[in-house]
Amino acid sequence: MLILGSLRQTVIGVLAVCLGSPGAAVAQNVFASTQSATLPTAAPSRAGDLHIEISHRFGYVSGGASDLWGLDGFVLNRLGLAYTPQDHVTIGVLRSNSLDNLEFNARFAGLRLDGATGPVEFAAQTGMAWNLQVEPDDSHAGHGHALAPRSSIYAGGRDDGTAADNEMQAYVQVIANTRVADRVALGVVPTLLWNPRIEDSDRETAVSVGATGQIYLSRMWSLFAEWIFSGSRKDQEYDSASFGVEIRTPGHFFKIVVTNQHRMNPTHTLAGAAEDFFDTNSWRLGFNIQRRLRL
Repeated sequence: MLILGSLRQTVIGVLAVCLGSPGAAVAQNVFASTQSATLPTAAPSRAGDLHIEISHRFGYVSGGASDLWGLDGFVLNRLGLAYTPQDHVTIGVLRSNSLDNLEFNARFAGLRLDGATGPVEFAAQTGMAWNLQVEPDDSHAGHGHALAPRSSIYAGGRDDGTAADNEMQAYVQVIANTRVADRVALGVVPTLLWNPRIEDSDRETAVSVGATGQIYLSRMWSLFAEWIFSGSRKDQEYDSASFGVEIRTPGHFFKIVVTNQHRMNPTHTLAGAAEDFFDTNSWRLGFNIQRRLRL
């Protein structure tokens, strides 16, 4: 209860600050998109915006041509839908077929300051997730869309003793973005994560810090990278990292991703990865498609 009380106080405090300034809506955004590979950005949304996301993570790039560099096999999916009922406030739902992770979230953006090197934007996001799959592995009873690491028998499942009563997770994060030399966007995302490892009967609270950057080569093309610093825990010993290219068209963002993290929903990626990013055999291909519509 103390942890949940602290989470509520943090969310209320950041929400009050973010909604207290109307300046972000009329200024140029630091990041064009509201999301990097998995980390959120402080890019504001306008009332009536509808955000639709379809993302995939595939097999190992090291599989080579015989496996079509990881594309010729099973895939993990993520579907997202979010709506902005009023400026700077967005509510959404995410669904991943890794452990049937279902998340409801809220994002608050709107505070913008003029820094020495460029604009600085702030936002906050919070979410609650339930891992609804109760099988002891991530295979959905034979459907086999899980991508378990080569070096581990771990496939994303839970111990039998905790499957029924330890499926909920929650997080709250503050987002700070700035732009340098007009073409470089940088972001940091400190996060408080409750129950990072659902396989454990003890529900601990963990802290992770995400860092993201993007170089805008033109209005259409840009390069991005992100790194999530997280504590080491069983089957999640390594930091999640991603890099890739973003292609932007009106209302549309298409990202091609290379990553060591086969999962996508926040409560999974923030807790760590099962494989080392510095081992190129752990790299997987993925893509994110984001569509922004006006209602």
